[in-house]
Amino acid sequence: MRNYLDTLQKIMDEGADRVGRNGSTRAVFAHQLRFNLEEGFPAVTTKKLAFKSVVAELLWFLEGSGDNNRLKEILGTERTIWTKNAKTPYWVGKARFLGDLGRIYGVQWRYWRSPIFVPESGIGYNWQHAHWEIKKVDQISNLIEGLKKDPFDRRHIVTAWNPGELDQMALPPCHMIFQFFCYPDGRISLHMLQRSCDMFLGVPFNIASYALLLSMVAQVVNMRAYECVLTLNDAHIYHEHFTAVKKQLKREPLLSPWLWLNPEVKDIFAFTMEDIGLVDYRHHTTIKAEMIE
Repeated sequence: MRNYLDTLQKIMDEGADRVGRNGSTRAVFAHQLRFNLEEGFPAVTTKKLAFKSVVAELLWFLEGSGDNNRLKEILGTERTIWTKNAKTPYWVGKARFLGDLGRIYGVQWRYWRSPIFVPESGIGYNWQHAHWEIKKVDQISNLIEGLKKDPFDRRHIVTAWNPGELDQMALPPCHMIFQFFCYPDGRISLHMLQRSCDMFLGVPFNIASYALLLSMVAQVVNMRAYECVLTLNDAHIYHEHFTAVKKQLKREPLLSPWLWLNPEVKDIFAFTMEDIGLVDYRHHTTIKAEMIE
């Protein structure tokens, strides 16, 4: 995770200070991080990673849920990282029930709504006057099927960025799209593009989540997890987090842990909290900072 710390330092030294929707940030644009999972699992060690929350959220995404109450059930707590989003003034008037988060990540992954163009008689392909029907697309099931049937295809892609439904989400997706790449020797890699990147609080969580997703997919398609690559577009540190970041940068990273997955699980939707764990995870103490909404 040295590359993550180097990125924090780069932002502190070279980033542009800007005032945005939710405060002041210092940021760089389109920065890439690469993690080789054959060298260990990329869990941050210079502070404690809430790995249980990472696992619960990913399982929740894979269920296709947009209900914070369900995430509470999986995690076994009364509060999650999505609780504040469920209560934001922008969203409260739109939510269908307490805890509803709308058509966020998991819903898009499993229940993408795709329009089907049905031209009316005599008008040909007149987009303005055509009739549209809706079909649902399970992107994750399609992904797994595609990787098994044609691993070298260039369409192993899942997207959460649905322009027509951004107003139906408590929070538009930060990590927007990911793609898989397979090697002839049985390795598989994942690349994720993230539009908005809270480098202190959010990005360590995102790194672990996508490294975990890569590892789970690799197991169910009988491949070996290789590189998890993240392109961080607006990579920023909130000014309120400067003190915490400086504290973290004074710490030396420890050896990376290893990921354990229950080898009996061969269905991407069958993993549970008990099937996933970290081995030899050693870390420095927690550094607390407030999440900026």
